[in-house]
Amino acid sequence: MLREFPLNKPGLHPFAELIGLHFTTIADGHSQCDLEVNGKLMNPHNVLHGGVVYSMADTGMGAALYSRLNEGEICATVEIKVAYFAAVSSGTLVCNTRVIHKSQAIAVMESEIENDGKLVAKAMGTYSIFKAKRE
Repeated sequence: MLREFPLNKPGLHPFAELIGLHFTTIADGHSQCDLEVNGKLMNPHNVLHGGVVYSMADTGMGAALYSRLNEGEICATVEIKVAYFAAVSSGTLVCNTRVIHKSQAIAVMESEIENDGKLVAKAMGTYSIFKAKRE
């Protein structure tokens, strides 16, 4: 039985809340999230910090994969590679993620991050899938 992953449940993902990330879709190996660029997310050069884009991809990948996990399974990031194509200084970021491959132990995802419709970054990530430890 596949897991359900609620959209934007308060307290579920404190870091996503901190940076202003919101999900619009989590279903069947796909996720979409967005974020409004603001002054608290800028680097010293007054452009969006690259870690925000990375965080969107990482969080989007986890959500897309969770929609394909069974009850009792969790996942963890093994590695992510991000290619940045353009600097961002304002607007809305949208991250679309899809599961490319999933086996019992590993999954590979791809994210595309757009700023007001323009592709600004692309990411590929590998995740480990394992059973959650019972407490």
